[in-house]
Amino acid sequence: MTSKLFLLFFIGLTLMVAGCSDEPPHAKKAASQQQPAPSPPPAPAPAPVPKPAARSAVWPFLSEDAPVGGLAENLTAKNYLLIFDGSGSMQDKKCSGNRQKIEVAKKAVTAWSKSIPANANLGLFAFHNLGTLTLPLATGNRDAFNQAIGQIQAGGKTPLSDAIIYAYNTFTEQGQRQLGYGEYTIVVVTDGYANSISRLKDVVDKVLARSPIIIYSIGFCIGEEHSLNQPGRTIYKSADNPEQLQKGLQEVLAESESFDEDAFTR
Repeated sequence: MTSKLFLLFFIGLTLMVAGCSDEPPHAKKAASQQQPAPSPPPAPAPAPVPKPAARSAVWPFLSEDAPVGGLAENLTAKNYLLIFDGSGSMQDKKCSGNRQKIEVAKKAVTAWSKSIPANANLGLFAFHNLGTLTLPLATGNRDAFNQAIGQIQAGGKTPLSDAIIYAYNTFTEQGQRQLGYGEYTIVVVTDGYANSISRLKDVVDKVLARSPIIIYSIGFCIGEEHSLNQPGRTIYKSADNPEQLQKGLQEVLAESESFDEDAFTR
């Protein structure tokens, strides 16, 4: 009897131990049959960086890419960009027949714009009391040009260097659109000196060295002593009255050089 009780006790103890297992046998078996997680797909190779198009070292630095805005309709067009000085000194009445110099200058450039050929591009960069005023190069913009001139109010400093840099960049873009053909003339009407004469000289030197751009300046009531007056390199006219100012502007068209292929290879 004792042996049977002991046997029953041992079987019960075994069953209790089996019931205390963390997970049933079939669960352990299922776990042992799980497949390892698949490896993530390899990251795609980075796209190759496109090489910049080859660019000419000669102005206007043509590249294999099409120019911004596409090719110009007239590849041999003449281009004029007027830099109008509307600084504070333009309020003076000296040399202007008892009128403010700015009013005389505005009248003169308005008349000059009407004599520019209809197929020539005209643009504007003016600095005045309200900051800067620009007008893109175009052929059919004469009314917009004259409206912009009418908005100029005398005041402020004389950032001639910034103005010429703007004109140079504008002409470079247009030169690319014209494949380097045509004429490019910066026309400056000023009655004062640059904020930094040394910087202006450096800017002018670079423009003349890198491009065939013509710099034609009219000094209104300031005589011949101006950093833009560089005989043999720039064209400079001194105007001491309204008539001379008007005459100087009209001579822009007569003295602008014809296109010369050699100028683009210097």
